Amino acid sequence: MSITYNESTKTFLLNTKNSSYAMKIAPYGYLLHLYYGRLIPDSDLDYLIQFQDRGFSPNPFEAGNDRCFSLDFLPQEFSTSESGDYRSGSIEVENEDGSRIFCGKVSHFDIEPKKHLLKGMPSLRAGDQDTVQTLTIHLQDEISGLQADLIYGVFEEKDIITRSVLLVNNGSGPVRINRFMSATLDYMDSDYDLIYFAGRHTMEREAVRIPVERGLHAIGSSRGSSSHQYNPSLILCEKNAGEEHGCCYGFSLIYSGNFLMEAEKDQYSQLRINVGINPRGFSWLLNPGDSLESPELVLAFTAQGLTALSHLYHDIFRDNLCRSPYVKKPRPVVINSWEAAYFDFDEKKLLDIAQSSLQMGVDLFVLDDGWFGKRDNDCCSLGDWTVNYAKLKDGLKGLSQRIHQMGLSFGLWIEPEMVSEDSDLYRSHPDWCLRVPGRPAVRGRYQLVLDLSRSDVCDYLIAAINRLLSEARIEYIKWDMNRSLSEAWSSLLDRSRQGEVYHRYVLGLYHIMDQVILTHPDIIFCGCSGGGGRYDPAMYYYHPQIWCSDNTDAISRLKIQYGTSFFYPMSALESHVSICPNHQTGRTVSLKTRGITAMDGILGYELDSTRLSSEEREQCRRQVETYKHFEELVLNGDYYRLSSPYANPYFTAWQFVSKDKKRSVVSVVLTDKESNDAQRFVKLRGLSRQGRYRIEGQERILSGALLMNAGIPIPSGLKEYEGIQFELTMAEER
Repeated sequence: MSITYNESTKTFLLNTKNSSYAMKIAPYGYLLHLYYGRLIPDSDLDYLIQFQDRGFSPNPFEAGNDRCFSLDFLPQEFSTSESGDYRSGSIEVENEDGSRIFCGKVSHFDIEPKKHLLKGMPSLRAGDQDTVQTLTIHLQDEISGLQADLIYGVFEEKDIITRSVLLVNNGSGPVRINRFMSATLDYMDSDYDLIYFAGRHTMEREAVRIPVERGLHAIGSSRGSSSHQYNPSLILCEKNAGEEHGCCYGFSLIYSGNFLMEAEKDQYSQLRINVGINPRGFSWLLNPGDSLESPELVLAFTAQGLTALSHLYHDIFRDNLCRSPYVKKPRPVVINSWEAAYFDFDEKKLLDIAQSSLQMGVDLFVLDDGWFGKRDNDCCSLGDWTVNYAKLKDGLKGLSQRIHQMGLSFGLWIEPEMVSEDSDLYRSHPDWCLRVPGRPAVRGRYQLVLDLSRSDVCDYLIAAINRLLSEARIEYIKWDMNRSLSEAWSSLLDRSRQGEVYHRYVLGLYHIMDQVILTHPDIIFCGCSGGGGRYDPAMYYYHPQIWCSDNTDAISRLKIQYGTSFFYPMSALESHVSICPNHQTGRTVSLKTRGITAMDGILGYELDSTRLSSEEREQCRRQVETYKHFEELVLNGDYYRLSSPYANPYFTAWQFVSKDKKRSVVSVVLTDKESNDAQRFVKLRGLSRQGRYRIEGQERILSGALLMNAGIPIPSGLKEYEGIQFELTMAEER
């Protein structure tokens, strides 16, 4: 069994194929953390905790004069509040009497042979072939009556443990929750590095690696969504850990709203990791009988380095998170109208782009922003999801029919969560947006945010989007969200509940997506938020692919896609070839290199195909043909980062390998070129050491061992920003 409890030692042991997680019910009923790391057979781990009398570390009342028992330094599973632990905690409450104490002790526990599913929020699900158990440990505060159920899901074969918390108010009075973490992990050592993913609009998920130092380091979002600035994923690793070696711990939160990830190295050089909802702007009132559940955190451990950690997340997210039936299926190669036309188009222009794109081999034409209301710019009409017949004389239905007659499928852009003040919707329902009465509105992109904490707003959007999807034959929807939240105030909530708006917004969004996306399984939904501003596991639950960034520059994308790859499968990454000079950076890169970079995910195009020469359209057609040849590797293969664009200034390389190791495709982009340069080699990975491989375009057959140890020379004739791509097929295996 993956979950066991030893009654004599009061120890819980959670085992996956290659890892163990241990905790214990300590004296006085507190739940202490013992171990998380390589697989172990032991269950008696008491010796790991050394009790000491430490100055200025208070002791629980029930400990009497036992000065060696203090929550100030003991490793905990869910830390107390105002009970002697001065580190950053799991929970902060305000009881009916104004006190801020939560003292949770183990009352009982349950072990179930299934995966716990969160209500109203995405979470991992057990597949037909998965062995999954759930442990729920109930912590009870005997004075306030607040109960915290710590929920652990164990995916034994996939080396994954999930954590979430359910709060239940079993008391007689209200309790206000001001801080609520999905998980706390205490490490008794701290000689680690942190890797997190920071950025900004058009430059998301840049990898940052820093040593764990004394004090508190935090990343997170208070923008109402997971944000361009930080991704809700974190790696804790040994200082010498690399792609192929070293112990690595992964933390990825399945949540699309305000989040917090903390790493605190305390006075005794112990390390605490906290992950959950960001307390900034958060407050939740729990009346007697009410409950509140945290988002689910996905934990992974490997002793085999960063690549192995990425593979654990890629596999679990593909197999057990994304609900789309397209998650492992071939996707259409799209051409999107945004950078081709922006708001300046009519039906003829769109049809001309679609017609000329046929020569490129694309499968689907996407009509982006500008097709509805009076939408000639981004200052009006959001919320009015009715066709602009001045632009589309035959409406969406007529345009879709003509696109389909060409042999292409049809896709559409929407931004349902927003409203323009210059819109019929706003004029009819000004109270439907997030804003404070009597104050001037805070605008972003000259638009306001609809209040998704309201059920009537959610019902309106569900009906409006479903009606839109029935008006024309639509196979693809790009679901955008183009501003951060502010003024998180709802006209339907009283003053005691305004701190709930941010979280209720996210719950409302999930409800809408449940009723729209999951009920239209034949439509591919692509997530977007100004590019990668809401690129998180919860969005991947609904969208088999997400627009990676509004930055379509191929060289910028090398860093963006590198950072994205640590947690997200590349089949979730939608990447387009755009025009040069690039609209974001002004850089010019060859069409070949742009294609190679875009094939690091789901290939598409973002350009006016009528402006391409016949030779360029033919080159695009060959790109599509090449991509479809190895698309299965992108969708379901293993991914390897062969070089870092941060550590290696000369080239960036990556590789896909089939699960059976019989096929592989390698891509290299030269990022710096010097005169009379050194000969450089790219060392491959993931191949069978005993296998012998034929390299595309060569007669020579080489062993996997040679290709991985000596590598392949990068042609000296390559120029800066040029790329190469080649396929390997196994000729034989010895």
